[in-house]
Amino acid sequence: MRVLIAEAEHALYAAVLRQQAPALEVFGSDQPAELAEYAARCPIWLGQPDLLAPLLRQGMPPQWLQSTWAGITPLLAKDLPSNYLLTRAVGIFGQVMAEYVLCHLLAHERHLFAALAAQVEQRWDNRQPSSLAGRKALIIGTGDIGLSVAQFLAPFGIELYGIANTARQLPPFIEVAGLADLPRLAAEADYLINLLPDTPATRDIYDAPLFACCKPSALFINAGRGVAVVDEALVSALQRVQLAGAVIDVCREEPLPAGHPFWNTPRVLLTGHSAAPTDPRLLVQLFIANLARWRAGDALRGHVDFARGY
Repeated sequence: MRVLIAEAEHALYAAVLRQQAPALEVFGSDQPAELAEYAARCPIWLGQPDLLAPLLRQGMPPQWLQSTWAGITPLLAKDLPSNYLLTRAVGIFGQVMAEYVLCHLLAHERHLFAALAAQVEQRWDNRQPSSLAGRKALIIGTGDIGLSVAQFLAPFGIELYGIANTARQLPPFIEVAGLADLPRLAAEADYLINLLPDTPATRDIYDAPLFACCKPSALFINAGRGVAVVDEALVSALQRVQLAGAVIDVCREEPLPAGHPFWNTPRVLLTGHSAAPTDPRLLVQLFIANLARWRAGDALRGHVDFARGY
């Protein structure tokens, strides 16, 4: 079986894959011309959606494509085919995303950046920190990653609430409500943590009316998709102190262009789309497990419904 690897780290992926599945023929590159040459010979593709979308545009879909990203937006463009099996990366980001979220919740409650600024100014700042215990976290997006984040935060005594497509019972969440209930739960939350995928229903949902519902002490974290946030509304909310701060990992345009208001807005921290990088070894484990399911004709983990967009 021939496998195309389209990745910036294709050599590492190929080495791990050959070690764990030596019977596979592996062809890897991150160069468009080489990828186009290999793609015609490989029924299975593994790699970055941004590198694989141009191959689909050339009219050469694979039998199965395993994305190395959780998000597969580049593969959902209207001019691309959908007559193939597509799976996204699932089950490998929970721990690292939870560590990212916990890091910024602790930094917020311990006034880490204020302490650093005071040190630079040689100013003694002995403001008292707060605890995570008893705080209310609203996790918007309670899928594989969101549930992992909730399970990670639960031992810290945080009250956990969630938003999903539809209301459901899902421990350790106290309540998981539908998207229509976002303003109600946002009004009570100390932390708003966006982990939603990019779908028509999730674009521009963080707008001026929603931020107006929030506590002035609330922290907003966006580690889902940049298109979920109306940038101007977030900047205005911070300037009006409708929010205490924002941690932005994902933006509408990446890299964020010079002159964008996020660069200079007070109490914004930009983390450059680094919240949950793909671990090649974990991704290869997922791929090999899915390969066994594919050969057996079974359902694959992370199967994408093109109509839903995830």
